[in-house]
Amino acid sequence: MMTQTRYHKIFITGALGFVGRALAARYRELGAQTCGLDVRADAEWDVVAGDVSKPEAWQDHVRGCDLVIHTAAIVTNNVTRKEAWRVNVLGTRRVLDAAVRAGTRRFVHLSSLAAMRFLLDDGADEAAPVMPTGNPYVDTKIASEQTVLAAHAADEIPCTIIRPADIYGPGSRPWTVIPVQMIKKGLFLLPAHGQGIFRAIYINDLVNGVMLAAEKDEGIGQIFILGGEKKLTCETFFGHYYRMLNKGKPRTMSSSAAIAIAEIGRVIFKLLGKPTELGRGAMEMLSKKNTVSNEKAHRLLGWHEQVTLDEGMRRTEAWLRAEGMLE
Repeated sequence: MMTQTRYHKIFITGALGFVGRALAARYRELGAQTCGLDVRADAEWDVVAGDVSKPEAWQDHVRGCDLVIHTAAIVTNNVTRKEAWRVNVLGTRRVLDAAVRAGTRRFVHLSSLAAMRFLLDDGADEAAPVMPTGNPYVDTKIASEQTVLAAHAADEIPCTIIRPADIYGPGSRPWTVIPVQMIKKGLFLLPAHGQGIFRAIYINDLVNGVMLAAEKDEGIGQIFILGGEKKLTCETFFGHYYRMLNKGKPRTMSSSAAIAIAEIGRVIFKLLGKPTELGRGAMEMLSKKNTVSNEKAHRLLGWHEQVTLDEGMRRTEAWLRAEGMLE
C-alpha cells in the first residue's frame, strides 16, 4: 500500500463513480488535493458536471493539476456503437486535450481487460495483439487505448494505460450490486456450466496498482494488466453471493443455452424500455477460459494483489448488509 504521493493535485474523470471515488479518497488520505468531472456536480469532492466528449468549461478545471486519471466510460455491452465511441474514444481525446493544455505531468487511462476479451491463450500479457470483435464496448476500449498511445508517441504528454480485471467490492455496480440484484430476482445464470474464468480484482488492490503506475517512472509509456491471473471459476466467485443470500448454488447451463436465454431477456427489457446487462456480450464475457499475466506489473511496479477472495468477499458482504441489499 502506498504511503506517499509525488502529486499535489489530481484531476479524475468519472470522479463520483466506483473507481474514481476510491482513487480520490486514497489520494486525499495521502494529503493530495483532488478534483474532477462527472455527469453531476459534487462540491464536497470538488467535482464539476459536464460531458466528457465535449470541449466545455469542465476542461478549465484541469488547470493546476499535475496528474489526470481518466476513468469515465460507458461500461456496458448493451450500447450503440455511436454512443460507445462518443464517450469512450472521443471523450478520451477531449480529456487528453485538457491535460495537454494544462501542462499536466502525467496521464493515466483506465481501459479494460475487455480489450483482450477474445484472446484464447492462457496467461496472455500486454504484448498480445488485440482484435476488434464488433462488440461496441470491446472495440471502443481498444480504440481509446490507441488514442492514448498516439498522444504519448507524439510527445504530447507522458501516458500510462491500465487494463483492470473485473473489479468487485463495496460499491461495485457490475460485479457486486447488479449480480446480487439479479440473483434475488432469479434472473442470474452462468454459461459454460459455471466453469468460465472470472478475472477478479478487489477495489483496494486496483487503486494501489493505478497509483503505483502513476507514481513510478517505470510506468511511463506502458500498458499494465492488473488482476485476473488466478484460476477462479465464475461458479466459485458468484457462489459467494448465493451463500450470502441463502440461495443455494448458481444456476449454470451450456453457453449456447445461456446466450439464447440472455438474448430473449435483453429484447424483453428493451421493449419495456428498461436497462439490462442481459445479452450475448455478458454471456461471452462469463464464458472465458483463460487467465492473464500480471508479470509486468510485478516486475516494473512491484505490484501484487494483497486482498484474497475470501477477505474481499467478507468486506463486500459487510457492506451489502449495511446497505440492506441482502434482506
